[in-house]
Amino acid sequence: MNSAARLPGRIGPNALLITAAAVPLTGWAVHAVTLYKQIAAKEKDPLTGLLRRDAYTARALRLLARHGDKVTVVMVDADHFKQINDGMGHEAGDSVLAAIGARLTAWAGPRASVGRLGGDEFAVVLNLAADRRLLRLEQLVRMLHTLVTLDDGCTVDVAASVGAAAPDMLGTQDLAALQRAADAALYDGKHSGRAVLATMEKTTVPSINGRRAGRPGTAVWGRAA
Repeated sequence: MNSAARLPGRIGPNALLITAAAVPLTGWAVHAVTLYKQIAAKEKDPLTGLLRRDAYTARALRLLARHGDKVTVVMVDADHFKQINDGMGHEAGDSVLAAIGARLTAWAGPRASVGRLGGDEFAVVLNLAADRRLLRLEQLVRMLHTLVTLDDGCTVDVAASVGAAAPDMLGTQDLAALQRAADAALYDGKHSGRAVLATMEKTTVPSINGRRAGRPGTAVWGRAA
């Protein structure tokens, strides 16, 4: 009998790795490794290596459940990305997105949830206490505003807008509300070269395509563009 036909409907990646390690790499073990790679590929964006939206959201919710008010939610947009794509070509644009993904991963660390939500929009959820938030967001801005060197040796001047939201400031641990507030804060600081931290007023800002500008209620820091 084909043992694969008797497996339960939901198999976690960890279970697959344990199974594959327990027997020689023949038969079911080969199938398990292949299946694990397929699951990983579905969870991650192939260009940046970041989590896709669903996988990012699942991990972000676990972090919120575990760390609560110590979590910070960060939204990031590449600035002037269309100009890079149109002026230097899609390969240059892909290189910029991949570089942003690598920088976000390095900044957030392996335990964070780092996702590419679509296009040039990224999100990070990490355990980041209030007394370290300021310095860490300043660090992120500096990292994101570093030149990207292309394969042909040309460089691209990269900029990104950053908005952040924290449960201890907004009085909510709802991921959607935190992302919406961080997104609104990001838009307030668009093209400024600064990270913008949402305050309580941002929890009432409606979202239009994830963006809504021109509302009060943000604290701004970071370096000038």
